[in-house]
Amino acid sequence: MPALTTRPATAADAETILSFIKGLAAFEHEPDAVKTTTADLLRDGFSAQPKFETLIAERDGKPVGFALFFPTYSTWEGRSGLHLEDIFVLEEERGKGVGQQLMTALAALAVERGYARLELAVLHWNPARTFYHQLGMTHLEEWLPYRISGEALRNLAERAKNERS
Repeated sequence: MPALTTRPATAADAETILSFIKGLAAFEHEPDAVKTTTADLLRDGFSAQPKFETLIAERDGKPVGFALFFPTYSTWEGRSGLHLEDIFVLEEERGKGVGQQLMTALAALAVERGYARLELAVLHWNPARTFYHQLGMTHLEEWLPYRISGEALRNLAERAKNERS
C-alpha cells in the first residue's frame, strides 16, 4: 500500500479543506448546509492569529483526509484541551488507517502541548462511534450539547443590548 503521511495544512490547502468539509456535510446528510468559503478558511485558519488548525492526511502526496481542530480550556483541569471539530476521510480510503493516523497525530499534538484532553462530538448514528470507542474515547452520557445560532442568537444578543439601555 502506498505511503500514508500526516502534515499540518498550509494556506495552499484551503480549497482541499473546503472540499473535505463539503464531503463531510454530504456524509452527514446536509450537503447544502456549508456556508464556509475558501476566503473564510484563509482568514480564520491561516492569519496571524488562527482560530483553528488542520492536519491533512496524504497517500503518496494525494490528500485523502483531514482533521480540523482548535484549543479549548477546562476550568476544572486548569489546562487547555483540543476540540476536534471535523474529521473526514474519503470513502475509498476508509478502513485503511487514515482516521487512525489522524487521531494518533492529534493525540500526540495534545500531549506535546500539555493539553488535558481531546474531545469531539459525533452524530448518534455515525458508525465512526465504534472507531472512537476502540481508540479509548468515552461517550459522556451525562452531558447534553446545546447550541444557539441564527435568529435565536441575534434575538438573545438584542436582549443584552436592551438590558444595557
